[in-house]
Amino acid sequence: MTKIDEVINKFPKDVQTVIRDIWDSLPASDRNSLLKSFTDLPTDKALLHKLFQLARITTGKKHSVVIIGPANVGKSTLYNQLIHSKEDRADVGPLPGTTQVNQEADAGLFVIIDTPGTDSVGNEGANEREFALSAAAASDVVILMFDAIQGIKQTELELFNTIRALDKPYLIAVNKMDLVKQHQNAVITHTAANLQVDPDQIIPISAKDPKTLTQLLLAIVTIEPQLTVALGQALPVFRRSLAWRTTVNSASLAAAIALTPLPVLDFGPLVVTQSLMVLAIARIYNYKIDLKRARELIAAFGVGILGRTLFAELSKLGGIPGWLLSAAIASSVTAAMGYAVTVWFEKGEKVSNESFNKISKGITNYLLGTLKNLGKKKPSKKSLQESVAESLLELKIEEVSPPNDGVESPDENS
Repeated sequence: MTKIDEVINKFPKDVQTVIRDIWDSLPASDRNSLLKSFTDLPTDKALLHKLFQLARITTGKKHSVVIIGPANVGKSTLYNQLIHSKEDRADVGPLPGTTQVNQEADAGLFVIIDTPGTDSVGNEGANEREFALSAAAASDVVILMFDAIQGIKQTELELFNTIRALDKPYLIAVNKMDLVKQHQNAVITHTAANLQVDPDQIIPISAKDPKTLTQLLLAIVTIEPQLTVALGQALPVFRRSLAWRTTVNSASLAAAIALTPLPVLDFGPLVVTQSLMVLAIARIYNYKIDLKRARELIAAFGVGILGRTLFAELSKLGGIPGWLLSAAIASSVTAAMGYAVTVWFEKGEKVSNESFNKISKGITNYLLGTLKNLGKKKPSKKSLQESVAESLLELKIEEVSPPNDGVESPDENS
């Protein structure tokens, strides 16, 4: 078995073909460089995991999401907001115990599962709790729902600890926030304190109002990246946000890759990362594109040449650690590429090379400024990725200057 076979076999079978196709599309020089880099990468499980997550976005498949919580907190109401067909609606009533067995339906984005309350008493209550916990254990994502008015009692805390012990992605949604509007911040703070989590982990919703569910849906995508494609295709209004989130993930991975000394910035690992990013964004926009076309788009913007040029120009300034410069440039050109292909798939317009260069330089300077707090000592890949992702998410795609004077109409065959 060759070295690349060993690496590809680390990925799930459903994405091995994608990785293999990307590998086969690389020039011999890039393959050699990539193999040399993989001498270190296989032991870096975090990097491989990030790359694998990005790869799996391109082969998005339907997952299961379960809603679990005490009785009468609004689980069935949320379920009814998310299901695809009205025929699958769950019964909703003011009395606890309306839902006594699990109920699942297609939510378009994923399979959604409604469950009975976990705090009922007696033999029936024990059975209902078992139904709910079994569904949680078998699901891909768990939505823990609590009541803004009732707060966190001992039963809620025990449920939270039980779900956390499952060691799978979960979200904490506090429902009925419309009833405590003036005290929302206090409710979030108290809930977080009682559960001993960061307040940012608490998602305020009103299950009766679909407009309040945006943060919840995006949070699902954040903790389960494979749902990015499904959400983007089913709900076009989220596509740009999802495309930017995919771009941020790719750019932060590019920064981690760039910590390994590279002679040029269009090296094999970055080509793979950028190719997967283009494919993922194309899928979000339901745009048919193959690997060859993905690489052509990357080449059309001169990402590699621009990276080397920026490195040469900024190196002359002095005072910037080499690792920081390399990471910032790798991230910025990847982020600019993500922005450019988003515009391409969204509007059918090509960002001009001049505007692409300006965007790349602007993001590079932005990252150099925000990453200075890491100090001169080279950080770990994990801390660098987190810092880059945080910086780019604060930037947001809406703040990336649109190329008002630099949009070109693509050729008919582009």
